[in-house]
Amino acid sequence: MHTEYVPSKFARLIGVSAELWIVRHGPTEWSRSGRHTSVTDLPLLPDAEEDARALAPRLAAVGPALVLTSPRERARRTAALGGFADAVVDEDLVEWAYGDYEGLTTPQIREQVPGWSVWTHASPGGESADQVAARLDRVVARAREQEGPTLAFAHGHSLRALAARWLGLPVSDGRLFRLDTATISVLGYERETPVLLRWNS
Repeated sequence: MHTEYVPSKFARLIGVSAELWIVRHGPTEWSRSGRHTSVTDLPLLPDAEEDARALAPRLAAVGPALVLTSPRERARRTAALGGFADAVVDEDLVEWAYGDYEGLTTPQIREQVPGWSVWTHASPGGESADQVAARLDRVVARAREQEGPTLAFAHGHSLRALAARWLGLPVSDGRLFRLDTATISVLGYERETPVLLRWNS
């Protein structure tokens, strides 16, 4: 006999009805050219502002319980143009720190370290995968505490890593989730199982 699924008290406590809507910021000069951008605080390109404004009608119906943004200008500006100028700044959403590789493209890095990838290799002077996981796990926990959707504006690698952690996967599995600029993705649940509801939309 089919019965409607009703979350147990424990299931509700761990947030099985929670959703985490993630928005990658619009393009910058460096993101367009493939340069790794973490701490460098670049503005959105002029046409990228239009991309960000186009997100507003799609996000208006979300009705988030909490809106978070990385402190970087490109994320905060995307949030504002998307209709959430009052988004709460969360340092845990900053981009993966690339250290000595800041501003370099992957081909340039691979001239020094063949086969290099942020997902599989170290970034001297930057963050390790474990450090990234620790702070993004805090974002996951914060979202699961909400009684409605959480909306987060951030960056390519950090959001891909965030998706992996939502799913209970290692940060390195973020490599499986291509994420373009000015896109919306949704993380949620199927019954008690964390899932991708929408990706790179």
